[in-house]
Amino acid sequence: MRKLDVTRVKHGQSGRGLAVGLAALLIAAGLGAAPALAAQNPAGAPAPQPNAAAGEHLLGTYLAGRHAQQTRDFPAASSWYEKALASDPEAPELISRSFLMEATVGHFDKARLLAPKELKLKPGDAVAQLVLVIDRLKANDAAGAVKRAAAMPSDGVHRFVVPFALAWTRMAAGDLAGADTALQGLDKFNGFQPLKLFQLGVLYDFAGRAEAATQHFEKALAAGEQLNWRLTEAIGNFYERHGRAEQAKALYQRFINQNVGSELALSVMAARGNAPAQPLIRSAADGLAESLFDLASVLNQAETIDMALLYDRFALTLRPKFPLAQLLLADVLSTQNKAEDSLGVLAEIPAGSPYSWSARLRGGINLETLGRTDEAIAQLKAMAAEQPTLVGALVEVGDIQRNKKRYPEAVTAYDEAIRRAAAAGMPDRWSLFYDRGVALERAGQWQRAEADLQRALELKPDQPLVLNYLGYSWVDRGENLDRGLKMIEKAVELRPEDGYILDSLGWARYRLGEDAAAAEHLEKATELVPEDPTINDHLGDAYWQTGRLIEARYQWQRALQLGPQENDVKPIEAKLERGLAQPAQPGQRSGGGG
Repeated sequence: MRKLDVTRVKHGQSGRGLAVGLAALLIAAGLGAAPALAAQNPAGAPAPQPNAAAGEHLLGTYLAGRHAQQTRDFPAASSWYEKALASDPEAPELISRSFLMEATVGHFDKARLLAPKELKLKPGDAVAQLVLVIDRLKANDAAGAVKRAAAMPSDGVHRFVVPFALAWTRMAAGDLAGADTALQGLDKFNGFQPLKLFQLGVLYDFAGRAEAATQHFEKALAAGEQLNWRLTEAIGNFYERHGRAEQAKALYQRFINQNVGSELALSVMAARGNAPAQPLIRSAADGLAESLFDLASVLNQAETIDMALLYDRFALTLRPKFPLAQLLLADVLSTQNKAEDSLGVLAEIPAGSPYSWSARLRGGINLETLGRTDEAIAQLKAMAAEQPTLVGALVEVGDIQRNKKRYPEAVTAYDEAIRRAAAAGMPDRWSLFYDRGVALERAGQWQRAEADLQRALELKPDQPLVLNYLGYSWVDRGENLDRGLKMIEKAVELRPEDGYILDSLGWARYRLGEDAAAAEHLEKATELVPEDPTINDHLGDAYWQTGRLIEARYQWQRALQLGPQENDVKPIEAKLERGLAQPAQPGQRSGGGG
C-alpha cells in the first residue's frame, strides 16, 4: 500500500542527502558489541560476584534485550534492560543501553534518571545532555537549560541538533541575539539553509519582531520551489495573525496546487473554519519542540529513521499535544511494523483537532495492516460519506480491496474517487488512473484498463510503474510488441535496481522467444529480490528453454518453497513433473506465470 505523504515535512530537497550522510554515524550511535557487563564499578573497585544462577539470569535477560534491540523491538528491549539493570544497577553497558532505549520509546522520566549516570560514563553523550536540556526547560530553569545546551558536543552524529538547543535555551533566557547567533551555526552543515531560515522566522515571530520574522519567512519560501506543509502552515498562520489573510489564502492554495491528492490542507482548513489564528509557538519549550520535529521530519528516511524516532519523542516530551509530531510518530511506528502502537498514538489526537481526518485515515491503514480488513473498510467508507468532496478515504478503500484481489470492488471505489476529483475541479492524478487501470486489468476489463493506463502515461510520461505495467500488458497480450518492450526498457533505465521491473523485462523477452536475454535479466531480478516466488518461477522457465534443465527444476522447486499464490502451485508442480513445451511462435508463449 502506498505510504501517505501527509507528515513527511521536507525542507527543500536536502532531506535525502542529509539522511544518507548521517547513516554511517547513526550506526555508531546504536552501541556496538557488549563488553563484560560490570567488570568494575564507577569508583574502580571490583564488582561483587553474583552466584552462578543469578549470573545466568542476568546474562539471559541482557541477551534478550540485545536481541530485541537488534530486531528493532525497542519497547521489548527497554523492558529487558530494565530488568537486567535492576539486578546489576552499576553495569556500564546496561546503563548505556537502557538509557538509549528508554529515550527511544518515550520513557522520558526513566531516561532523565539514567542521564547523569550515562554522562559519568560518557561525558560527551549528546543524547544524555539533550535529555537534561529538555528537563531544565520543562522545569522553567532557563539558566540550567543554557548550561546543559552549551555542554553538548559540536561533533558526532547529534551535532546537528546543537544549534537548535542553544537557540531556544538562550531564547528562554531572553537572549534573542544569542539565539540568532546559535542558529547561524547551521551554516557549516550542507543543506540546512531552508530549515535555518524557517527557524529564524519562528524565533523572531515568538519574540514579537514581526518585520524580521517576515523577512526570514519569505526567504524560506524562496529557498525552494516545492512547499512542505509545516512551512505553509506556520507562515500562513503568521500572515493571518498579522492581518494578511489574502496572502495566507494564496499560500495555502499554492500548497494545494503543488500537492494534488494531499488532503491535509483541505481537511485542516475546513476543520479550522473562520476561527482566529492562534500562535503556534507559545514558549521556548514549544520552539525547541518545533526544531526537533522539523529535524525528525527531515530524517524520516530508511537510513536514519531511528534518529527521527528519538527526536520526535523528545518533541512530544516538550509539547505532548503536538498533532503533526503525533502523526509523524504514528508513521514511524507503522514503518517499523508497530501498527498497534501507531493506532494508540493516533487515538490520542482528539476528534475536534484539525488533524483528526489525517489521524483517522492512517488509522484505517493500520487496521488493514493488523488484518482487520472489514473494520478498516467500514471506517474509511464512513469517512468518505462524511466528506463527499474528498477522495483520500475512497482511494484507500480501493487500495485495500485491490490488495485483497477484490478487483471489481476496487474499481467501484476508484470510479467514485475519480468522479469526485473531477466534480471538485481537481487536476487529474496519474496515480488514480494507474490504480484503477491495474484493478480493471485484473478484473478482466482490458479496454477500460488500457485507456486508464494510457491516461496515466499522458499525465506522467516517465513514470516507471506505468511504463512497466502498460508495456508488459501489451507484450503479454501479443499487442504493440515493439512499443511495449521499449516502454519496459525505459522503466528499467529509470529504476535499474528494481527487481520487479527487471522481472517484467525478462518475462517480456521470454514471451518474445529471446530466451538467453530473458535468463540474463531474470537472474539479476532474483539477485535483487531473491525471495519472490514469481521471479524464481520465471527464471526456471527461461532456464528450461535454454536447455539448463537441472537449474530450471531447482528454480521451480525454490518457487514452491517460497510460497506462491494458490493458483500458481499446480502449474509449477506440473512443470517439475513434465517440463515445458516449446511455444508455437514468439509473443504467444505462456510459460508458467506472469
